[in-house]
Amino acid sequence: MHLSTQQFADTIVVAPAGRIDHRSAAELEAALTPLLAEAAARQGPLVLDFAAVEYISSVGLRVLMIAARQMRAAQARLGVAALQSVVAEIFTISRFDKVLAVSPTLEAALAQSSDAALAAYRAAGGVQPT
Repeated sequence: MHLSTQQFADTIVVAPAGRIDHRSAAELEAALTPLLAEAAARQGPLVLDFAAVEYISSVGLRVLMIAARQMRAAQARLGVAALQSVVAEIFTISRFDKVLAVSPTLEAALAQSSDAALAAYRAAGGVQPT
């Protein structure tokens, strides 16, 4: 799994790529831990851009559940954007679409996060994290 991060104004965007399964879930959790702490400390939004995530297992969903609890406890927003069809189906079956705010695109997720994040994203040309 590859993971990249980018910041648009007050919003951190984390973009994992590949499969999130028993092999890569720990890597995702380790990468998210400091980013969640940073977002929670300033009560800023964090968006997971899942455009390049091909699959997520129950172990990966567990990582997201823990992240959602941490952000909720800090009164900070955690969103997920751009689910591929297989991942969207997994979210629906597991009801994670009820646990996390799911947006159809990164731009839509940033629009829900803050006006400043959306403006910064558009100023950057709508560039996806790499």
